[in-house]
Amino acid sequence: MPAQPHANTMAEITKLIGFDTTSRDSNLPLIDYVVERLDALGVESSLVHNAEGNKANLLATIPAADGTRTGGIVLSGHTDVVPVDGQDWSSDPFTPEVRDGKLYARGTCDMKSFVAVIMAKLESITAAKLKEPIHLAFSYDEEVGCLGAVDLVAAITEAGLAPRGCIVGEPTSMRVVRGHKSVNVIRVDFHGVAAHSSLTTQGVNAISAAAEFTGFVDSLARGFKQDGPFDEAFIVPYTTTTVNKISGGIAVNTIPAGCTLHFEFRSIGADDPGALIERYRAEAKRIEGEQQLQNPAARVDFTVLAQTPGLDTPEDAGIVALSAKLGGTPSPDKATYGTEAGLFFNAGIPTVVCGPGDIAQAHAPDEYIELEQIAACEAFIENLITELSA
Repeated sequence: MPAQPHANTMAEITKLIGFDTTSRDSNLPLIDYVVERLDALGVESSLVHNAEGNKANLLATIPAADGTRTGGIVLSGHTDVVPVDGQDWSSDPFTPEVRDGKLYARGTCDMKSFVAVIMAKLESITAAKLKEPIHLAFSYDEEVGCLGAVDLVAAITEAGLAPRGCIVGEPTSMRVVRGHKSVNVIRVDFHGVAAHSSLTTQGVNAISAAAEFTGFVDSLARGFKQDGPFDEAFIVPYTTTTVNKISGGIAVNTIPAGCTLHFEFRSIGADDPGALIERYRAEAKRIEGEQQLQNPAARVDFTVLAQTPGLDTPEDAGIVALSAKLGGTPSPDKATYGTEAGLFFNAGIPTVVCGPGDIAQAHAPDEYIELEQIAACEAFIENLITELSA
């Protein structure tokens, strides 16, 4: 019979999922609960709020037995979940339900089960005679562009904690993943000049400009596919780029004065995302110049909405070997999706992604995690406590 998770872990999962932390809403009730649990164990925590004050990251350090707060390992997870709007669920998405060895609810897989395992092990962690600290880093707004973790990682750096490694518990089926692509989301607003469609020379067509930019994106995509660079550890072993959303125009007989498109690119480690952004920006500027030859009032606005850095931890990094020793499954593969791990990596903290559940079940209706995956995560955290104990 597959291993089963402990009752206290299941209770923690139920508690965390009961907080509806859809990214558009506040995560403070969940964070307040975590703070309360930590306070009861004598562990201080600090909160890093968003500008509006309705969301917060949590950073807490469980020090070594001798009081050392620097070094050690970060356990990182995000507290937000994606919406359930328009999805057909077989049960209440915020009330976990076990069926056929699987636990169903929004966030079971992505990624409250990992956070709940840590919560269930708090007493064990604080009771252990640690020889180095364990840091808890729980973020907000991962699902909308890893927004909260930017300030969370900055807080770790500013505090001088200098952890020797970080484990981000996104669902990898407990495989040790040391790489993923960067994710970059950009909006381009094309501002033309409206005119009657019978008088084309009096207008500047914003949709035509957007179509020209779309052609540029598609041409880059073909170049990446044909010429690389390549990294065979990925399912799609090259940088990808696509225009995924576009809207413009008001009527069939009116030259469109406005058109907005959203595109993304996901780059492998050999491509510099900053340089690629400037390449796209230069094309937008070129198109703007063409428009302004028709009418100086035309313009193009280029806005980077989200940037999630890639992860490319070396194979021989200590955190890779440690995660395998703790029970993570070694893997040569790199993830197709982005995570907050790249932010830790860019801050000089060796990082891997290793957590329970399969990403294929994330975000979908009837999201689930297999119970044996939760049990495997429990064993992983128990092994970490033992490994870091004197």
